[in-house]
Amino acid sequence: EVQLQASGGGLVQPGGSLRLSCAASGFRFGSYAMKWLRQAPGKGPEWVSGIASLGGGTGYADSVKGRFTISRDNAKNTLYLQMNNLEPDDTAIYYCASATIMWGTSHKYRGQGTLVTVSS
Repeated sequence: EVQLQASGGGLVQPGGSLRLSCAASGFRFGSYAMKWLRQAPGKGPEWVSGIASLGGGTGYADSVKGRFTISRDNAKNTLYLQMNNLEPDDTAIYYCASATIMWGTSHKYRGQGTLVTVSS
């Protein structure tokens, strides 16, 4: 059974930081590009960031570039997203997903998500 369990979300003030983790199992994690997607209330899914299967390439949406850092540990089957200088517009449910390519919202598997709320 494929599982992608995201964790690390919560309530944070503007300017604060959070680190999301995604524990993967049930598929060959190291063979897939991975990505973080998010969905804000009343909006469609948005691609946030992606990383190549071996971690050699990364990409970021313009809205998070310079503030978020994606990484992966293939030995631990875990994906991470370090989020700094958070803004209210970052409020959303964040999902980790596996895919053939690291760009865009298309995916093969997607987890349940973790809620990030940025508010004072």
